[in-house]
Amino acid sequence: MADVVTPWPNDLFVDIDRTGPVPLYFQVSTRLQAAIESSAIPAGARLENEVSIAAQLGLSRPTVRRAIQELVDKGLLVRRRGIGTQVVQGAVTRQVELTSLYEDLQSANHEPATEVLVHEVIPATNDVASALATGLSSPVLHLRRRRSTDGTPVAILENFLPGSFADISVEQLESHGLYQALRARGVAIRIANQKIGARRSQGDEPSLLDIETGGPLLTVERVSFDQSGVAIEYGRHCYRPDLYRFETTLVARS
Repeated sequence: MADVVTPWPNDLFVDIDRTGPVPLYFQVSTRLQAAIESSAIPAGARLENEVSIAAQLGLSRPTVRRAIQELVDKGLLVRRRGIGTQVVQGAVTRQVELTSLYEDLQSANHEPATEVLVHEVIPATNDVASALATGLSSPVLHLRRRRSTDGTPVAILENFLPGSFADISVEQLESHGLYQALRARGVAIRIANQKIGARRSQGDEPSLLDIETGGPLLTVERVSFDQSGVAIEYGRHCYRPDLYRFETTLVARS
């Protein structure tokens, strides 16, 4: 995260027409949008507060506030408590297919990083035992990781695997994705049942993802199976909606 205000190009607002029919807020927002999309104002950059911007441009604060809100609504800017107004990192678009987040970030030319928060063997609870088709209280590997891209937290990934995978190390998970670690063991994930939803953040999620308390999250619940139809992994994941989205192609039935 940037911790200083990033200046915009000197000529960004020189051609604002103060007497024409185009609203001033729209002129400000379109120029800021063009600068963000061209990376003249880079991802992660912080803007000055509305009062300072209004003073620099000789505009009213409501005009600047509306211009900023236009870009917040488009997902180009985000307001963060204690940080200010910041340019959103480029959102990761994920096809709804059987891939891992680590691989998706790499294929989108982002730099993934993983922090392992939990790595433990625990007795399977009812929902975990049902998902993995294992006995209640059977040992399972419980993982909880924070995934970041280009230094910005994107997701919290919680996974449960049969106890036979307990030797997957923290080091493996920090340097590669979970599916890569499984493939290294000769396990190929072939099919998965997945549910995509949304909810408000809870517990330590706001601090881990650098979002407001109670802010919205995208959620995914997934059970993955290997080539023999054996359940290998049960995942409960949550994602920042300003930085992550799912994409699919829909085909009409004939």
